[in-house]
Amino acid sequence: MNDMNELKKSVNDGRVQYIWIGLTRTSRNKWQWSSGEPALYLNWGYKQPDGRDECAFMRNGEWHDWSCSNSLTFICNSSNNTNTGLVFVNQTKNWRDAQSFCRKNHIDLVSVRNQNENQQIQKFINDSHISNDVWIGLFRDSWQWSDQSNSSFRYWAPTQPNNAGGNENCVVIRPSALGQWHDFSDNKQNPFVCHEDKLILITENLTWTEAMRHCRQNYTDLVSVHSVEMQNQVMNVVKRASTEAVWLGLRHSCTVGFWFWVSGETVCYQNWAPGNGTGDEDCVSAVRSGAVQSGGDQRWISRPEHDKLNFLCSRD
Repeated sequence: MNDMNELKKSVNDGRVQYIWIGLTRTSRNKWQWSSGEPALYLNWGYKQPDGRDECAFMRNGEWHDWSCSNSLTFICNSSNNTNTGLVFVNQTKNWRDAQSFCRKNHIDLVSVRNQNENQQIQKFINDSHISNDVWIGLFRDSWQWSDQSNSSFRYWAPTQPNNAGGNENCVVIRPSALGQWHDFSDNKQNPFVCHEDKLILITENLTWTEAMRHCRQNYTDLVSVHSVEMQNQVMNVVKRASTEAVWLGLRHSCTVGFWFWVSGETVCYQNWAPGNGTGDEDCVSAVRSGAVQSGGDQRWISRPEHDKLNFLCSRD
């Protein structure tokens, strides 16, 4: 929704009725999780799914498809409940509204990725004395982003998509209607919005100095991270790295004993792993530079500059 809000700001023109975005209908009609993960494990009930509906609920540990417009209680994944990571919401909502509620108040509608998780959720249902059917985060979708990303975020207007005329295979937003989405025939001509990645992950393994040179020759610089929002973007990108850490534009000065960004800014926002970034660095064996972990909690770490890692460039 943050992306959608930024998009609405950039197309705030009352003279424009429709604007193309990069979502298109494909011939594939696959089941996937609300989190964007593919549905590799499936636990359908007898004669399910019947092929008519596009959202899934759980009943006695088995899954059933049902119309997304129907209302059920639901289960969210949550970081608040440390015992199970699950929260039962005893409110009836349609699937899309349940998804929005979970994303706003918790993490997302619950994903069930293997038999063990299915059993854990059924135990949670039994222990919580939940007697009714509950939405889970499984839905069937034929829409795909043109950059091939697995984002499952959708912002359809009411009654959309409706595939009027049988040939509405692309998507527009309507600025006058909160930017909500409509499926639309692809032979129409409309203005459009392009997307350019500001962060570029380079999966070549280079030393920190080589990485900085590459970024400055081909983009702008090694990336600087000045906020939680920027760190979240970095975390999303470096998950695709082939090394356990990825170079940032962080450098340690042995002369004055502190860390700085090579773009020239001071290090105000910090996200160091414990024991890293203290300023008390080993300046004898090698100059230290900063990297972000590509896995785990993805915090910043201090590494000798001659280590060879993937790296992250910024475009501006």
